This record gives sequence, structure tokens and C-alpha cells, in this order.
Amino acid sequence: MKNKSLIGTLIALALLVIGVLFVTNREEKTSTGEKEVVKIGILQFVTHDALDEIEKGIEDGLADAGYEGSNVELTVLNAEADQSKIQTMSKKLVNDGNDILIGIATPAAQGLASATSDIPVVMGAISDPVGAKLVKNLEQPEGNVTGVSNHIPLAQTVDLIRTITPTAKTIGVLYASSEDNSVSQVKEFTDFAEKAGLTVFEYAVPSTNEITTTMSVMTGKVDAVFVPQDNTIASAFPTVVSATNTAKLPVYSSVDTMVKQGSIASVAQSQYGLGLETAKVALKILAGKKVSEVPVNIVDTGKPTLNLKAAKELGITIPDSLLEEADVAVKADE
Repeated sequence: MKNKSLIGTLIALALLVIGVLFVTNREEKTSTGEKEVVKIGILQFVTHDALDEIEKGIEDGLADAGYEGSNVELTVLNAEADQSKIQTMSKKLVNDGNDILIGIATPAAQGLASATSDIPVVMGAISDPVGAKLVKNLEQPEGNVTGVSNHIPLAQTVDLIRTITPTAKTIGVLYASSEDNSVSQVKEFTDFAEKAGLTVFEYAVPSTNEITTTMSVMTGKVDAVFVPQDNTIASAFPTVVSATNTAKLPVYSSVDTMVKQGSIASVAQSQYGLGLETAKVALKILAGKKVSEVPVNIVDTGKPTLNLKAAKELGITIPDSLLEEADVAVKADE
């Protein structure tokens, strides 16, 4: 019995010493400014310029706050629009023990939210988080999901279309039927457009494989084309531009990167800036705030951005009043 008591005492002393060393080590790290390694997992839905800019903004925003190098273990995965990969990669990021997860684009955020109810999930620029069933209350998220919602300024977009192409009466809208955020945007755009006296024809595609065929039908029936914030269409946007150029039709977009790729104009929101805003939300949670204490950051304004080269090639004159207030993404001689 004495031996057992002695052994128990020794074990207790050993555990006490280990505990003291652990606490001392943490205190030394804190006093010297050394940070513990934070694990951050990022899941991007697909590769295209807009989402790439968001991802870059997130990384830069985290780095500016000190989360870089040895202080952070950052894992970035890209599902390349494959739903099965979204599920697999989401589970991997959860199982890897990340402290926080960031989903870039609606399907990625949905995949992460489905994979965990414990780890905080930050949405990277989701246009309709309520419609996507990611959150119910934007002001006080009730689950483990918050982040940034970039509400496309669609009323301004309709005004932009009427200003640049006042004779256009019919607008074709191209979007992916599989993306919840696109469906809600198209409905809102249609409401604004019809109130402005325009007729909207909706063209939904299940995947990028149908874009060429759909464009060949659409371009013969409309005066202009509008593409909402849609990851499927964005990944094949050069195909859209090629079709509208052949038909001599202007295509309007919803993000700044698409203007650089050939759309005539957009009431654009900086994708890189949205990435920085996403990082700010993540930083609040990493600083100790609960998800419910971090409202969804809604970015709902934009600035007209023009492609003067596209306008010149289409024989469209941009009004001087618009030139004075807009940014120019592509000059006429580029």
C-alpha cells in the first residue's frame, strides 16, 4: 500500500511539474511576443479572376494583422467547381483541426457549414447568405457562420444599362441554375429592369458546357446581356464575351474583373477589397469574439467601371457625365 501511495504521489508531482512547465512556456511566448500557431483553412469554389482576387485579399488582410510565416498554418484548397470535392475538402479542413474556416463563394461556404457546427465558418463574399441557408439573422448569426455579403447594386446596374445603351429594350440574363445566389440576383434584377420599362429574358444553364449553345440562341433575341455574380459563368466568361462580340452586343457584368475581361461596364465592387473585408471578420473571431457577436458585413455599394475599348469596338459613345464619375478599367487604345 505504501508503494502504491508513493507511486501515486510521484505521478501527481510529475503532472504538476509538467503543468508548471506548460504554463511557463506559454507565458514566455507571450512575454517575448511569440504567437501560437493558428490554423486557418480556406476553401475556394473554383478558379477565376474574381475569386482569386478575393483569396488574395484574405491572405493579405491576415498577413497585415500578423498572421503569416511561422505564426500561421494556412491551408488553401480549390474544389474547381466539383461538388464531390467540396464535400471531401470540407471534411478534410474540419478533420485537420483548423481554428477557423473561410469559404470563398456560396457552394464552398455551404460545404464547410455542412461539415461542422463547431468550428467558425467565415463567408467570403456571398451575395445571398439567407437564401443560401447559411444564416438566418444577418445582425446576430445564430450558428457558426458569419462573414461578408456583397449585395450587388442591381438598381444602379439597371440605371447604368439605360445610360450607356438607352435604345436597348430587351436584356438577356445568363446564369447557372445550380447557384442559389444567382437565382436570387436574377429575380431582383428582373424586378428593377421591368420597373424601368425593360424586358428581361432569363437563360439558365446547368453547367459551362451549355454556354456556347445558349449564347447562340440568346444573342439573336436581345439588345444587351447581363451576367450576375455567378461563379459558373465567370469561369467561362471569355466564351460569353466572344459570343457577344460576334453579335455586336454589349455585355454588362457585376464584378470589376469581368470588365477587364471584356464586358462593357459594371457597377463594380472590388473583389480584392471584399477579400480584405472577409479577413477583418475572421480576425474578430480569432481575437476571441463569438460568431453571434460578429454581424454579417453587407457591402451593397459599387462604382461604375468602364471598358472604353469594348465601347469603341461596339460603336457606343459613353456619356461625358458617366465618364466623370466612373473608373476606367480598360482604355480605348488598349
